[in-house]
Amino acid sequence: MVTPESAHAPLVRERLVVVGNGMASLRFLERLTEGSPGRYDVTVVGAEPVAAYNRVLLSSLLGGEVDEAACAFRGLDWYESHGIRLITGAPATQVDRENALVVVGETHVLPFDKLVLAVGSLPIRLPKPGMDLPGVITFRDLADVAAIRKAAVQHAKAIVIGGGLLGLEAAVGLARLGVDTTLLHVMDRLMERQLDHVAAGLVRRAMEARGVKVLLKADTDRIEGDGRVERLVLSDGTVLPADLVVMSVGVRPNLALAQGAGVETARGIKVDDRMTTSDPRIFALGECAEHRGMVYGLVEPAYEHAETLARHLSGQEAGYRGTALSTSLKVSGLPVFSAGVVDTPDTAEAIVMSDPGAGLYRKLLVEEGRLIGAVFVGDIGEQGWCKSLIRTGEPVCDHIDDLMFGRPAEPRPLAA
Repeated sequence: MVTPESAHAPLVRERLVVVGNGMASLRFLERLTEGSPGRYDVTVVGAEPVAAYNRVLLSSLLGGEVDEAACAFRGLDWYESHGIRLITGAPATQVDRENALVVVGETHVLPFDKLVLAVGSLPIRLPKPGMDLPGVITFRDLADVAAIRKAAVQHAKAIVIGGGLLGLEAAVGLARLGVDTTLLHVMDRLMERQLDHVAAGLVRRAMEARGVKVLLKADTDRIEGDGRVERLVLSDGTVLPADLVVMSVGVRPNLALAQGAGVETARGIKVDDRMTTSDPRIFALGECAEHRGMVYGLVEPAYEHAETLARHLSGQEAGYRGTALSTSLKVSGLPVFSAGVVDTPDTAEAIVMSDPGAGLYRKLLVEEGRLIGAVFVGDIGEQGWCKSLIRTGEPVCDHIDDLMFGRPAEPRPLAA
C-alpha cells in the first residue's frame, strides 16, 4: 500500500561508475541519457586531464590543420546538465569487487552498483634496446601530440615505426610540420591488414608525394644515443639519424584493473553479447573488451558496444553479434576503403579496375556469387553498398558493373 510518506520518498538510483572517458565511453553516456534519463547516479572517471575528445583528429592536430578545440566533443556543461559527475586527470587504480568500490587516484573511493570498464588500450613499445630513451614517443593521445610537436623542431629528423593507420597519420602530421620524416614498416606493404599490394602501393606514392620517405621490410634492431635519441639501427646494419622516434606498432587492451579485480580476461576483458563480464555487475566496452574471441581496435565496433550496453542498462532488448570490419579513411588526402577479405583466396574471383595515373583502384572479391571483400582507392563512392552486400551475403552478380564504375545518376525530369 502506498502511504503519504512513501509517495514522497526520494527515488534511490543505482550507482553507475564508468571508468574511462574516451570516445566509446561518451557514446555510451549519450545513449544512456537518451534512453533512461535520470535512471542512474552516474560518475565517470577519466585518466586524462580533459573530457572525451576526438582521437581520430589527432593527426590533423599534430599537423596543425585543426586546433585542440576542434577535437572536443561535449563541454563540461553537458555532463553537468545530465547529472553526470566527471572526474578527470585521476586514473582508477583498483576495483574492490567484494566491497563494490573503485579507488581513484589518492582522493576518491567510489561505491558502485554497476561498473563499466571503458579503459581502452595501451600503446606497444618494441622490446628492443633504446626504447626508453628520451625522444622515443608513442602516438595515442593529446599529451603525445604535445610531446611530438615539442620535439619536432626545425631541421629535426623524425622516424615513425609502424605502417598501420596511426603510423601513417603520425608521419603525415610530422611532414606537414616541415619535419624530415621517414616511415619504417617491417612488412612488405603498408596497412597490410586492410590493403592489397596495389592499393598499398598507391598509398605509399601518396605518402611520398607529401614528403614522407617510406622504407618497407625495415626491421628495427635498436635505438642509440647519449642521453637521448640520436640514431636508429636496422637489423641489416643500416644506420638512420634520428632526433625523434614515434612508436606506432599497435596497441594491447588495458587489462590491469580487470585482472587485479579477478574479472575474467584473455586477450581482452571477456564479455558476452550484452557486454557483461564474468561479474554480472561489471561491464566492458571498446578497445579493452573481448567478444567471442575478437578484440577490436576501431571506433565503429566500440560505438556498437556502447549502444548495445546503453540499451541493456535501459532495460531494452540488446545483443551484440560482432562487427563486420571495414576501413574508410583518407591517407594524405587519398580516399581509401576496404572491407572483408583483402588478398584473393584460391576459391574467389578478383574483379579489378586500375588507373594508377589517376590514383584510382577498385577490387571486388567474389566467391560463389557473393561479395566477400572490396578494396577501393581514390573513389570510394560505393563503400556503403559494399559493406551491406558483404554483411548480408546477397547475390552480387547483377551489381558488378555498378559497384565497379558507380551507379548511373537518376535522370532529371524535363522542365515543363
